Amino acid sequence: MSAPTSRRPITVTVLALLYIATGIGGLILHRREILARAPETTLVVAVECAAILAGAFMLRGHNWARWLALAWIAFHVAISYPDIGKLIAHSVFLALFAWILLRPPASHYFRGSS
Repeated sequence: MSAPTSRRPITVTVLALLYIATGIGGLILHRREILARAPETTLVVAVECAAILAGAFMLRGHNWARWLALAWIAFHVAISYPDIGKLIAHSVFLALFAWILLRPPASHYFRGSS
């Protein structure tokens, strides 16, 4: 696991921080269910922790983290059905995040990392 070989694009920084904030916000939002140990909270905690991990490790330049970030938002597209409003919003986010994370500046930043 080597460090990234180039400077981190500002778009990657902003997106990584957004993922971290979203994961923490989700844990705070669902804290009552988590503390009550409701059955569905295992998945909620896993999804929110995945967002935090993706963001934190994107900041460190780990290539797998950008793929986790894309899988995370793709999962949200999938679970948005049949709410058309959420489906459209999550689809737009997926397209935007993919554009940010797969463009040459981001690819160059993540090159050489695991």
